[in-house]
Amino acid sequence: MRRFQSINQYLNPISESILAGVIGLVIGALIMLGLGYDALAAYISLFRGSFGSEYSWAESLANATPLILTALTFAVAMRGGLFNIGAEGQLYIGALAAVSVSLIQLSAPFHLVVALLAAMIAGALWSLPVAILKLTRGVHEVISTIMLNWIARFFAFYMIAEVLMDPIRGEKTISIAETSRFARILPGTSLNYGIVVAVIAVFVVLFVLWRTTAGFELRVAGHNPESAHYAGISHRKQILRAFLLGGVLAGLAGAIQVMGRPPTYALISGLPQIIDLGFDGIAVAMIGRNHPVGIIFAAIFFGGLMQGGRMMQMSPGVPLELVRIVEGVIILALAVPELKRIFYFLSTKFRRKRENNGS
Repeated sequence: MRRFQSINQYLNPISESILAGVIGLVIGALIMLGLGYDALAAYISLFRGSFGSEYSWAESLANATPLILTALTFAVAMRGGLFNIGAEGQLYIGALAAVSVSLIQLSAPFHLVVALLAAMIAGALWSLPVAILKLTRGVHEVISTIMLNWIARFFAFYMIAEVLMDPIRGEKTISIAETSRFARILPGTSLNYGIVVAVIAVFVVLFVLWRTTAGFELRVAGHNPESAHYAGISHRKQILRAFLLGGVLAGLAGAIQVMGRPPTYALISGLPQIIDLGFDGIAVAMIGRNHPVGIIFAAIFFGGLMQGGRMMQMSPGVPLELVRIVEGVIILALAVPELKRIFYFLSTKFRRKRENNGS
């Protein structure tokens, strides 16, 4: 009986996600049919462009790599009862740190390791003000992370244009040194060994959250703060842990994106290769139910949509705007089950807070 309950615990989220995905596909098809486009041909092109060839798989996995890490940033915070949307800014700072290390001449693979460490430390430091503001002044993390995202973005623009500028091409930073670049797994594609680092990070987070005392305390504090308090678990310590670990993961995502994606291996003015990866990670975490293993599959699916969307424009001739609408509908449908759980959790948390204040 216990084994059946355990199996059912995993089958329910999977069946919910499949049903939500089907609903999203149907709604997307109805939108395309209503506007006079062949929905079947569009979906065939979408999935063929995503996973129909070795090249498509490689590009989809390359797209998924930074999303795995930014989704983990959001998921770790959610497990601790926090709403961290600061991965976007932390990712920018991590990417800047990785580029800055290329100013130093080191040998491989030590150079690569130093660049990754610098990015992780930079991301963690950028998340620190969020934790401090929440702990000392009670500033909600949504407000502070949004503000720091914008500060990080314009700070990145300044660094690209004034400090790390390539002397030959003024629209980008200096290129990542060859000694700190990730090698490509499949020649002729963007897929590189950064995905190995991302998968290792998934299993590290999985181990920390479910196999260590610190992870148990973080999950208890997020699930029921009152019980955690009575058990002697420091809520302040869990807030600090969640934001620092999230900053490390987001900074790592920024480093991998500039150290492994050809052809420039640099940050370009406007940040086209990293912009919105932090926000996309939130959607990936929702689809993956804020679980590290689920995030891997969600990121691959999301990366496939990014890759296959280009094929939808080429073959059936679906306009870019409509492609984005269809993709958004599918992603939103897949995220609804987790959104429902989060809204229930937040409403329960606020109700308990009101009851405690009333008593």
